[in-house]
Amino acid sequence: MKITLTQEKGPKISKYIYGHFAEHLGRCIYEGLYVGEDSTIPNINGMRTDVVEALKNIQIPVLRWPGGCFADEYHWKDGIGLKENRKKIVNTHWGGVTENNHFGTHEFFELIKQLGCEAYINGNVGSGTVQEMQEWVEYMTMGGESPMANLRRENGQEEPWKVAFFGVGNESWGCGGNMRPDYYADEYRRYQTYVRQYGQEKIYKIACGPNIDDYHWMDRVMAIAAPFMDGISLHHYALTGAWEDKGPATNFEEAHWWSLIKSAQKMDELITKHSTIMDKYDPEKRVGLIVDEWGSWLAVEPGTNPGFLYQQNTIRDAMVAAVTLNIFHKHAERVHMANIAQTVNVLQSMILTEGSQMVKTPSYHVFDLYKVHQDAELVASYGDSAEPLSYTVSQKDGIVSVSLCNYALTEEQTVEVDGILGDIIKEARYITAEKMDDYNDFDHPETIVIKEFEGASLRDGRLTVPLPPMSVATIQIA
Repeated sequence: MKITLTQEKGPKISKYIYGHFAEHLGRCIYEGLYVGEDSTIPNINGMRTDVVEALKNIQIPVLRWPGGCFADEYHWKDGIGLKENRKKIVNTHWGGVTENNHFGTHEFFELIKQLGCEAYINGNVGSGTVQEMQEWVEYMTMGGESPMANLRRENGQEEPWKVAFFGVGNESWGCGGNMRPDYYADEYRRYQTYVRQYGQEKIYKIACGPNIDDYHWMDRVMAIAAPFMDGISLHHYALTGAWEDKGPATNFEEAHWWSLIKSAQKMDELITKHSTIMDKYDPEKRVGLIVDEWGSWLAVEPGTNPGFLYQQNTIRDAMVAAVTLNIFHKHAERVHMANIAQTVNVLQSMILTEGSQMVKTPSYHVFDLYKVHQDAELVASYGDSAEPLSYTVSQKDGIVSVSLCNYALTEEQTVEVDGILGDIIKEARYITAEKMDDYNDFDHPETIVIKEFEGASLRDGRLTVPLPPMSVATIQIA
């Protein structure tokens, strides 16, 4: 494949496209991110040190919490105060387990502080009230004298926190209330009114957008509520076939390799068509498309709780991550944020844990390879769908970063990139695998790791890369 670059200035690739999602689901929060202050697993104020350090390495910019479906049955006052006095509830959405609310608002912001990232809070519209949402925002962000600010101080937090993003409901078309779009749009207008700005920092308000290709939902919510929102969400998961019959995460057939990648590629069509609708009501592209749930959704690992959504993560998932991130880059004008589902131990996670053990997944390594694109200027992205190749070229601080994904199973792809500004290869790294379902586990944590890439060459502004099959590479040029 030949890629010819022009010197036209492209949009900035928002760092928030590299956002993550942590729901009270399975072992994502408990055991994954939070083990408690008394755990024998190394932690700081209950947060797993190894997991926090791994996430800091990929420069996680924003974390969405507490859901997901869980958000619309979460009542924030259950999760503040002394832990022994916190209300226990049943997590009806995810496994029917008891939730002790030991990880609540204060713990979330402690995690945010340790990660050095922004907070994306999802509010409860489905089973909550306007007053409850308003009081939560006041509790978190009010710096002056008020009932909720004083309650926060009584619970040990003197200064207010910063809430960068706030979602008004989640999947209101389904688990968040089974609403019709016109009804939700009116509810959004009402609820968002009380997401007040108490401090200097503006809260970016996100409306609940459509499920996959529900274009009617997008049209009606934008028509009724666009002036009152900063962003609107979109959810799309990559599947191997029907929702009711998800393929296995490992030991899959070759057909499942291609069907999962094809499903991931549908993101391009979805963003294109939803953006066209948004353009009718927001031609200036002020409102961001927020893809706050995406990734592979496969069958759970045998012997695990079906409600915990614990799945292994192979080199195939790395292909899904790279292809999807390249699509987001292509649409950087409209896509302001994305949040892969989910951070630890759930769906297409970055990290898996078992007791004191931790392993980084192939998807983690893609985020590591691609972090160079955060807040960079887009030069080119995506690729010809007729070839099994996807790519992004960006520039920042005088460095050109070229990321390439060859998702062919057996064929090497030689890629030539013309018009490169720069004359030396500063760094070249990649991941690949021997088998299409290779993965990292606790006995073999380094089956797939980032390695130095030796094959790239640069001459007279042309970068030539012989890219192995089933590989993702990033080459930086100065």
